[in-house]
Amino acid sequence: MQDQDQLPEEQPGSSPAERPRRRKRHWLLRIDSWIDSTVWNAGFRLAELWEEITIFFRRFHVKGWRRALFELAGEGMNLGTAGFVLLLALALPAFEETKGDWRNKGDFAVTFLDRYGNEIGHRGIIHEDSVPIDELPDHLIKAVLATEDRRFFDHFGIDFLGLARAMTENARAGGVVQGGSTLSQQLAKNLFLNNERTIERKIKEAFLSLWLEANLSKKEILRLYLDRAYMGGGTFGVAAASQFYFGKDITDVDLAESAMLAGLFKAPARYAPHVNLPAARARANEVLTNLVQGGMMSEGQVIAARRNPASVIDRQEKTAPDFFLDWAFDEVQRIARPFGQHSLIVRTTIDTGLQAAAEEAMETSLRQYGDSYRVKQGALVMIENGGAVRAMVGGRDYGESQFNRATKALRQPGSSFKVYTYAAAMEKGKTPESTIIDAPITWRGWSPQNYGRSYAGRVTLMTALAKSINTVPVRLAKDFLGTEAIADMAKAMGVETPIRTDKTMPLGTSEVTVLDQATAYAVFPAGGVQTRRHGITQILNYNGDILYDFDRDEPAPKRVLSETANADMNRMLVTIPVNGTARRAALDGGIVTGGKTGTTQAYRDAWFVGFTGNYTTAVWFGNDDYTSTNKMTGGSLPAMTFKRLMDYAHQGIELRPIPGIDNPLPRPKATEAVASAAKSEDALPPLVRPRTLSVGATKLLREIGRELREATPLSSGGRVAAL
Repeated sequence: MQDQDQLPEEQPGSSPAERPRRRKRHWLLRIDSWIDSTVWNAGFRLAELWEEITIFFRRFHVKGWRRALFELAGEGMNLGTAGFVLLLALALPAFEETKGDWRNKGDFAVTFLDRYGNEIGHRGIIHEDSVPIDELPDHLIKAVLATEDRRFFDHFGIDFLGLARAMTENARAGGVVQGGSTLSQQLAKNLFLNNERTIERKIKEAFLSLWLEANLSKKEILRLYLDRAYMGGGTFGVAAASQFYFGKDITDVDLAESAMLAGLFKAPARYAPHVNLPAARARANEVLTNLVQGGMMSEGQVIAARRNPASVIDRQEKTAPDFFLDWAFDEVQRIARPFGQHSLIVRTTIDTGLQAAAEEAMETSLRQYGDSYRVKQGALVMIENGGAVRAMVGGRDYGESQFNRATKALRQPGSSFKVYTYAAAMEKGKTPESTIIDAPITWRGWSPQNYGRSYAGRVTLMTALAKSINTVPVRLAKDFLGTEAIADMAKAMGVETPIRTDKTMPLGTSEVTVLDQATAYAVFPAGGVQTRRHGITQILNYNGDILYDFDRDEPAPKRVLSETANADMNRMLVTIPVNGTARRAALDGGIVTGGKTGTTQAYRDAWFVGFTGNYTTAVWFGNDDYTSTNKMTGGSLPAMTFKRLMDYAHQGIELRPIPGIDNPLPRPKATEAVASAAKSEDALPPLVRPRTLSVGATKLLREIGRELREATPLSSGGRVAAL
C-alpha cells in the first residue's frame, strides 16, 4: 500500500529523470489549491460582511415621500461636487496671478508727461505711505461699508444673504438696483482681473475673493480696496480723491465729504463731482440713507450732512488719457523694475490733441450709429511712423469700465488678418499681378465660402485682396505657404498675441488685439522695417537723471519685409479705400490711404486698419459679450471713424509718401466740389441713410463714386497714378 506522504517522484517505478518534473508539478498543484481556497474564503467573508452592513443600514431605510427627498439631496450633492470641481478648474488660471509679487504690483509713484512735457496724469502708489485703516475717519469707513458691503465683517468673501437680498430688490424694481458682489470680490477684480462681463470672469472673481479672505485680514482687504479703486478724475484711492476733489487730507474729511467719496465707487465717471456736482450730491444723499438703513448711524447724525452737502474745488473737467496711462504704467513697471527707484517722471508719446480727436471720433460714431448697428463698444490705436503711440482709446467710458479693449481684448480680426498671408506670398515671389483661381476649395474637410457665395474664376492677387475674396488666402496657405509661415510673418510684423495655426487661420479666426493690428500694419508705411511700437520715450527720477531713453536703449529696427514685397503690398492696400471694401475710409484732399477691412462671423467684430505716410490707425467695434451687431462691417462704422480721426490728424502737417507709391496727382476740381457738397450724406452708412434723400442728391452721390473710380487709373507698372 502506497504511503500518503510519499512524493510522486519517490514512488516505485519513477526514474531519476522524471522525479524533478513530478516534484515541480506537485508544488504547482499545492500553490493552485491554496490560491483557490484563499480566494474562496475571502469572497465568502466579504459576502458575509456585506450582508452584515446591509442588515445594519436597513434600519435607516427611508420609505415613502422621505425617500424622494433623500434621493434628491444625494443627487444634488453629486452634481454640486462635480460643479464645484468644474468651477475650480475654470478658476485655476486666475490663481496664477497670485503667485507673483501682487502686493507690490503698483509699488511705483509715476508722474506722466505728454510728448511736449505737459503733465497728463499719475499712476501707482507707495503702499507704505498710504493711510492706515485705524487713522481713517470712522464715518468714511461706515459710509463705504453701508454702501458697498454691509456684511463685510461677517461673510467669508461671498455673501449669499446679500446676494439673495440684491436679487429680491432687483426683482421688485424690475431692473438692477443693487449689486451682489462683496467688497472682497470687487478687490479681486481690481487686483487680478478686468471688467469683462463674462461668466468666466465672475467665477474667477468668486474663487479669488475666497483666496483673499484666506490670506489677508479684513483690515488688509479694506485698506487695499480703498487704495486701489478708481475714483474718477484720473485718481485712484480715497486719499488721492480727497486731495483732488476737496483739497484736503483724507483724515480731515467730514461726513458729507465721506458720503460723496463713498458714492464714487459705483460709477466714478457718472458721479464725479467736478463733472456733475448735482448727481454727486444726490448720490451722497443715497449713501447717507444707506448709513441709516444699515443701522450704522441715526437720522439725527446725518441730518447736518444732508442740509450742508460737500463742496468741491472749482476745477474744469479734467480729461486724462486713462486707457493709455494704464498701458504706459505697465510698461514703466516692466522697464524700470531693475532701476530700484519708485518715484519716477515719465515722458510719453501721447499727443493730447490727437487723443482728444480719437476719443471724440469714437464717441461720435457710437452716439450716432451705435443703436442702429446694435454695437456698444469700440477701441482705437494710432501710431505715428516710427512707432510712437499718439492716441489710444480702450473703450467708450473709462469710468464705467477700466478694461482696456485696445491692449487686452482678444478679438477675431476677420479679413484684416489677410494681409499677413499676402505679405508672406509677396515675400516668396508673388506679385500683385500674379493670378490665382477663385473657386470652391476644400481643405481637411473645411470648405470656406466668399461673402456673396459667388466665385470669380481666375483673378489677380490685387483684385482678390481689394474684394476680400476668402478662397484666395486659403488657397495660398494650402498650396503655397502653409499656416506656419503666415503665423511667422504676423509675429515678425509685430503681433504679440500667440497665433493659432489651424486651417481657418488665414481668414482671421485667431484672436489678436487692436494694438497688435496697429503695430503690424505700421510696417507698411515704414518701408518694411519693424515698427518699434512704444509709449515711453524717457524715464527720469526726481533728480533729473535719465534712467531710460528709448532712442538710446532700444535696438535699431530690423527689416521684416523686403522693399519689393513691401512696395507690392502697399500697391494693393492703397486701392482698397478707392475701389475696394473701405471707400468710406478715403481721406479728404487726395491723401493716399491704404488699409484693410475685417468683419467676423455673425458680425461680432468689425475692423478697419489703415495708414498713410504719417500715421497708422486700427479701429475695432463690437460688444463685450460677443453678441452680434446689426450687420456692421469693417467698411462702415470702423472706416468712418478712421476717416474722422485721420482727416483731423493730417491738417497742417507735412505729408509723407507711402513707400512704393508714386506721388498722386491732385484730385479733379469737380470731384472736390461734389465731395464737399455731399460730405455729410456720403458719411452715412446705408443702414441709417435718410429715406427722404432727394433725386438730385442721389445723383450727386453716384457722381462721386464714378469720379473716384475714374480718377484712379493704373499705370503699366500697376502702381496707382492718381487718387
